[in-house]
Amino acid sequence: MRPTLPNRLGGYRLRRVMTDLPSGTVAMLAAEEPDGALIRSLTAEFDRRGSVHHAESTEFQTRSGPVRAVRWSLELGDSDDTFGTQLISSLLDDAAEKLGSRAVTTTVLPSGQRPKGDMMLIMDVDSTLIDQEVIDLLAGFAGAAEEVAKVTESAMRGELDFTQSLYARVETLAGLRDTVLHETSAALTATAGVREVISTWQRRHWPVYAVSGGFRQILEPLATELGLTDFDANTLEVVDGRLTGQTVGHIVGPEAKLQRMLEWSQRSGTPVQNVVAVGDGANDADMVKGAGVGVAFCAKPALVERADLVISHRHMGLVAYAVGLDVEATKSAPAGMVE
Repeated sequence: MRPTLPNRLGGYRLRRVMTDLPSGTVAMLAAEEPDGALIRSLTAEFDRRGSVHHAESTEFQTRSGPVRAVRWSLELGDSDDTFGTQLISSLLDDAAEKLGSRAVTTTVLPSGQRPKGDMMLIMDVDSTLIDQEVIDLLAGFAGAAEEVAKVTESAMRGELDFTQSLYARVETLAGLRDTVLHETSAALTATAGVREVISTWQRRHWPVYAVSGGFRQILEPLATELGLTDFDANTLEVVDGRLTGQTVGHIVGPEAKLQRMLEWSQRSGTPVQNVVAVGDGANDADMVKGAGVGVAFCAKPALVERADLVISHRHMGLVAYAVGLDVEATKSAPAGMVE
């Protein structure tokens, strides 16, 4: 039996033990130091405006420190749109402005958009599944790190054609020994919460995929370690133990990412409306826009404007939290945060 907190507002049950949220629109607010009184006031306002089915809070440990998140399952009746989405967003934005902290994540997933049944997860890799940009690390071995990083940044902002920028960056790697691939792999760190989120999907026997504009030689061992269902990425050409500065085979760019998502959705028998797609750059926009739930994760503006949910803190657990799933976290919030 999961413990419940005293019901102080009526009409919903409060829990400090994480579980999947009941049906309803999912609203979430996350910040480094949310104000308990403000959160309680926001909860009361939600309850006054409609029906709050459930509310809970927990803490996620990012590499820069803890982030506390609160989420609600609710429906608001006195608003123009069916599920009160616009009103909920407005109330969350007002709360975020009052917090005035460096970063606040607010998300609203309407009841009608919440996936029903099995879900599929597909993630970009560089700066999403992992903390690094692989091409920038490889360029460091060639003495071109600063030059390549600038091109990567422009490409992720959507200012450059992805394929042409990829060719230009890969050319700088010509002549490097292929041992740099192993050295680069050893330097990678999985984004905080990635393993927990993958575990959340796997224990339900749901598929998890990764698709990358980076490189297969780097992604393959990581995909094996994480137990991903499948993956795709570009392949660096290696001849006589050295990188040639070219790729071989198909290019995994924006269109290919969308195509892989659709192929894997069909293969796994998961309706596209039940696909959660996560990325950070402009080359993820087609995939994120085409998914049932598209997530911009610590993303560039070019992707933010195309996404359903925008996560501003580097913990992948917030993605699962924002779609209403349970996920392992650091600890539950202290009593009084949402009471």
